[in-house]
Amino acid sequence: MNNPIGTIKRWRVQIFAITWLAYAAFYFTRKAFSVAKLGIAEDPTFMLDKMAMANLDAIYLAAYAIGQFTWGILADRFGPRVVVLGGLLISAAAALVMGSFATLPIFATCMLIQGLAQSTGWSGLCKNIGSFFPAEQRGRVLGLWSSCYAFGGLVASPFAGWWAYTLIGTWHAAFFSSAAVVGLVAVLFFIFQRNTPQDVGLPAVEPEPELTAEESYAQSKISVLEPLKEILRNRTVLILGLAYFLLKPARYAILLWGPVIVFEQMPSVGKVGAAIIPTSFELAGLLGPILLGLASDKLFGARRMPACVLSLLALTVSLALFMGALHTGSVMLVVALLFVMGLTLYGPDSMISGAAAIDFGTAKAGATAAGFVNGCGSVGAILGGLLPGYFDSVTVFIVFAGCAMFSALVLIPHWNSRPAGLRTDNAFVPNQAMPVKPLRT
Repeated sequence: MNNPIGTIKRWRVQIFAITWLAYAAFYFTRKAFSVAKLGIAEDPTFMLDKMAMANLDAIYLAAYAIGQFTWGILADRFGPRVVVLGGLLISAAAALVMGSFATLPIFATCMLIQGLAQSTGWSGLCKNIGSFFPAEQRGRVLGLWSSCYAFGGLVASPFAGWWAYTLIGTWHAAFFSSAAVVGLVAVLFFIFQRNTPQDVGLPAVEPEPELTAEESYAQSKISVLEPLKEILRNRTVLILGLAYFLLKPARYAILLWGPVIVFEQMPSVGKVGAAIIPTSFELAGLLGPILLGLASDKLFGARRMPACVLSLLALTVSLALFMGALHTGSVMLVVALLFVMGLTLYGPDSMISGAAAIDFGTAKAGATAAGFVNGCGSVGAILGGLLPGYFDSVTVFIVFAGCAMFSALVLIPHWNSRPAGLRTDNAFVPNQAMPVKPLRT
């Protein structure tokens, strides 16, 4: 066994920080195209209409969904290090190509590559976190960690926009600046990331049973698809995938269409106001995962479903009221409701695709489970981008409210489900009879 090169506490801080930074970085190359659209629309040398841009987004989202089902399996097999590092480097390279060569075939190819490269992040990094933190801590840890994608989404667009339209004066800079950030983070990831505590000479946080030489040999011969087969036999993970499929369209509809919807219903706020108002949704996204993670660990004894169900019910109400709030013309009411929607959506979003998937996927197939669940959600995200373009906003949000309600209902039967790796000495569950030793007579 290797000699320890640090304490488990030190490595938990380090792994948390570098994985948080890595996933936040993916949003820079993810948002680069949305920022570049503003300049491309006015570029006489590279004219793309809205339909062409939407088709490029669809290519990206479809590739992202496919990647979610694939990379988790490989992260379980080869470790998150090689998978995520490769994704960071390829994503940066694709962004550089998009900034350098303005042709539709190149953009279509690079959006396909971007979708596959960026989909390496979630499942692999969730597994990485799960390897350093025990089950009774994962809810609040992954809740706090999940603030990375809300933060990345908030920072990436202004950063790329500043480089593109203030500092340089061309949409190409949105890709170059984003690629530089992701490339730098890839270097830091290579230096500071490790897959498991065992890699630094520390014991596993949840030791697996000792295997004989024959068992170890047999396990090495298991097909790379075996974790996926195991996940497909796991009813709880399948339910999580269904719930996430129903939940994610609303998030992507607001992210991709929020400014348009606000401007259509409240033209008096202007285009700038319509772009700013939906940011309250993402701001709440920083807080939602943290609060829900704490609730699941502290109030519900590491049970993930109660916190998710209660949050989804609140989301149902806020989605149903959103269009009515827009019709009132009250900016404060709309901002407040968007904040509530972000608070009650991002929490279950991170919980279902992160802590819950890792918990019920187990250590062997944690990345596969996270990838499968997030892949189901990513299929739903495609619908979130398409539906607001084909149907009126009132109908769309009624559908989203119904989906949120159904997502809560499918999780209720699993209310008391708890991770198999949870230590019994710390597994306090409210409203459950405690074991009592009989009196000696």
